[in-house]
Parts: sequence; structure tokens; C-alpha cells
Amino acid sequence: MTMTHFMDLVHPAAGTALISEWLTGTPERSHAAADAMIDQWAAADTPSALLAQHLFISTAGASLLFYAQWTSDEDHLVWARARRLEMVSRVDTLVPGIERPGLNRTRLHRSVVHDAKCRPGVFAVTTMTADDAENTVMAAPGLLGEHIHVTTDGERAIVVTEWTDAAAQEAATTDGLDVKQYTLHHAFLNDRPGPLPLRRR
Repeated sequence: MTMTHFMDLVHPAAGTALISEWLTGTPERSHAAADAMIDQWAAADTPSALLAQHLFISTAGASLLFYAQWTSDEDHLVWARARRLEMVSRVDTLVPGIERPGLNRTRLHRSVVHDAKCRPGVFAVTTMTADDAENTVMAAPGLLGEHIHVTTDGERAIVVTEWTDAAAQEAATTDGLDVKQYTLHHAFLNDRPGPLPLRRR
């Protein structure tokens, strides 16, 4: 599968990017949870402050990654206090036992696009200190782009890189880094008429 570029997923008006992981355990549970969440999004009224909502599935199949962009953290908190529990509870009824390590409130700090023509085959996500992210200059065969998100406390960075394929990413991985690979499962921008198309070979 080939996918859209990460920068196509970024909403220019976003004031915050919320990144969270759901640990499901198996590919079957991941797909069931993803489909249930997409159904919840489709059935609910989309708040105007939610600018984009993207869902990734790990290539290992054991987890989901959510990448949501809101106008501000405050706007998200207003919605979360009123609606999040109800939405998540419905998913948990269908897929019980999902583990949620926590939500990361971030800002997209810097993006470097190495190749805007070739479509990514996989996204890789890793967490490091903000200083380490600033000092890391990547260049590797198959690397199409890197996107550094810094948490609101300024301590950590979540780095999303896009690659031609999984093998290229694995060949460039530095020992000691905890890297997870994902493919894009669902993409939605609030100012477009529908989900972004996922490109397939």
C-alpha cells in the first residue's frame, strides 16, 4: 500500500496535535477497535474545533495510533469532558481490555521533507528527549521526511518519519531506539468533504 504524505495530514490552523496510542494486542482486535472508532466519529457531530483526525495501525497489528489536531488544548478539553467517555465506552464494549498509556499534547515543531514525489509505504514513530531530536539530522536511503513534535512541557519529542517501505526504515534504525511502524488506516480533515483517499497500488 502507498499512502499520502504526512504533510497532507497536517491542518494549517491547528493549535495542538494530540498523539495517543491504544494497545490492543492482536491485529483482529486492532481492526475491530479502529472500525468501531470510525463508526463513532461518523455518527457524532464533528466539533468545529476538531480540525483533523487520523488513525494508524501498527504493522505488527498490536496497537493503534491516533493523531488529532484541534484549534487549542482548551477546546479539546471542553469536548473531552463532555463526550470522550461516552465515545470510548462504546468502543470498549465491543473490544474490551484496550490499554491506553496516555495522551501526548504536542506542537509540530519542525518538518523536513526529503522527497515529496515518492509516496510513503510506512510511517515510523519514536519518542526521545527534545534535545536529542534537535540534534538528530537524519539522512538514509528510503527516508522521505521527518516531523518533530515537541510536548507542551518542552521535555520530550515524538518524531514521525515516513519511509518508502519497512525494510528501509529497519536498515536505518539506530540501536536502542524504540521505533514502531504504522500504516495509515483512516484520515479526515474537517474542512474537506470526506476522508482523505488512501492510495493503493
